[in-house]
Amino acid sequence: MHQQIFVNLPVRDLAASRAFFEAMGYRFNPQFSNEQGACLVLGEQLFAMLLTHEFFQGFTAKPIVDARQGTELLLCLSCSSRAEVDALVAKAVAAGGAAPRAPQDHGFMYAHGFEDLDGHIWELCFMDVSACADPGSDA
Repeated sequence: MHQQIFVNLPVRDLAASRAFFEAMGYRFNPQFSNEQGACLVLGEQLFAMLLTHEFFQGFTAKPIVDARQGTELLLCLSCSSRAEVDALVAKAVAAGGAAPRAPQDHGFMYAHGFEDLDGHIWELCFMDVSACADPGSDA
């Protein structure tokens, strides 16, 4: 099985993207960061590589999607509470991002999200596992 995940995202302005995520409370791993890319630490084994367009283009012959005009992926991160979901969205908006839709409350799951400076969509969710117990079990 896989040990880690590295999601690669193209960014127009690496310094601005770093400042955006640092304003949200995230940190970067300097071992895997330079002027072409920055390793955003999302969790113990979860990382997003923010790569300049020029560097990102070296990994694919396809054109880079402008995430402000089209969606190339929906990245979802779990949170420990509804409050954490709301706090991260608020920090993203305060740092220059956007919250393109209202929070979604599905009872067992609460979700909201933001767009970063490049338009990449970051979904955040809190799942109350106890609220979604197997209906066939005695739990």
